[in-house]
Amino acid sequence: MRPTKVARAAGTGASVPVECCQACGHAPLDDVLSLGYMPPVNQMVPIGQQPRQQPWFPTNLLHCRNCDLVQLGLAVDPVIIFPPEYPYTSGTTKLLRDNFADLHRESAAMLGLTDKDLVVDIGSNDGTLLSNFQNGGHRVLGIEPTDVGDIANARGIPTLKRYFGVAVAREVKREHGPARVVTAANCFAHIEDVHAIVDGIVEMLAPDGVFISESHYLIGLLDTLQYDTIYHEHLRYYSVASLKHLLEMHDLEVFHARPIPSHGGSIRVYAARRGSQTVQGSVRRMLAAEPRGEALSKRLAAFRRDVVLSKLRLISLLRELKEKGARIAGISAPSRASTLVNYVGLDEGIIDYVVEIPCSLKIGKFMPGTQIPVVDEAKLFSDQPDCAVIFSWHIADELAPKLKAKGFRGKLISPLPVPRFL
Repeated sequence: MRPTKVARAAGTGASVPVECCQACGHAPLDDVLSLGYMPPVNQMVPIGQQPRQQPWFPTNLLHCRNCDLVQLGLAVDPVIIFPPEYPYTSGTTKLLRDNFADLHRESAAMLGLTDKDLVVDIGSNDGTLLSNFQNGGHRVLGIEPTDVGDIANARGIPTLKRYFGVAVAREVKREHGPARVVTAANCFAHIEDVHAIVDGIVEMLAPDGVFISESHYLIGLLDTLQYDTIYHEHLRYYSVASLKHLLEMHDLEVFHARPIPSHGGSIRVYAARRGSQTVQGSVRRMLAAEPRGEALSKRLAAFRRDVVLSKLRLISLLRELKEKGARIAGISAPSRASTLVNYVGLDEGIIDYVVEIPCSLKIGKFMPGTQIPVVDEAKLFSDQPDCAVIFSWHIADELAPKLKAKGFRGKLISPLPVPRFL
């Protein structure tokens, strides 16, 4: 059965507790862990602005024993989580640019896309994903509720600045025709009423249409201890099994699935109307490799213990450095860094500043919940702090030699899964 939708007044700051599974409606849900109260990861106060009150919300992780969906225990008003001044742009990350180019190549070849086919991207951000399809000669349309959508429109990628739902889907179908492909990359786990979202996707899809989602992969998250990906944008953490269960409730069938490297470990999943595509062996292989039921419950219990130990190890390493008088900077300010900084308890007395690449919209602001300033990466090379923590640690082995080649002489630290010097 579907869970009952809890009404809220959007923009009021109201939060809704998750009392039953967001996918199948099962209750009660099992507690996995809590990282405590956290600020929204994309509400950043400008440097120089007088400190003001910020909202903080609990981060309880829950597990459904019926469909194995792991999910956050609180749904925060999306106006708070995705403010108009949302500072994240997907085009600034090379790994994502490469991933989206791969998505286009793979799907165009697999589905035989033509110049008549419409590709709609939900949560299209700055249009980076759609630019690949547009350059490939396909019709494209983005749906993005924040001001980042203005960047896409300025680039010539048509984008509706709206929150997606069934009404928007009907509007798209009426004005542009049915979609051969609907994509939702790193946002399908973010939107609260997931059944309304899938209803909208089905409404837009052509009879032979395909829905392609990319989401953080639960099993990879557990294996590499990515607790820093737990924050209020991420309401659900999918396995192939839980995603399959959800989509089947809407008569959609998963026919291809594979792991991808974006965001430290994600899954790309293809789904279509039941019987319209041949289910590939990739789906069976991934399902067979995933822990289910009691095995997943035990794996989640081990994850909880390992998260606490990882926190203590990082605190110990940084304490030893500070006792020796070391100056410590941070490198990159992805959303995940906000969780790590606030859960571990880092502040401006421990981390002097965090550097970002010059085009980042986060420069000139404080890390969420702290007074740690985010500055241009040029400071790292002119200032030469003793150490720097790479908050985008999932690509630390790739970043470290580049930083050293550009002239950084200090020690580099990867904070997870086990804190280490690079």
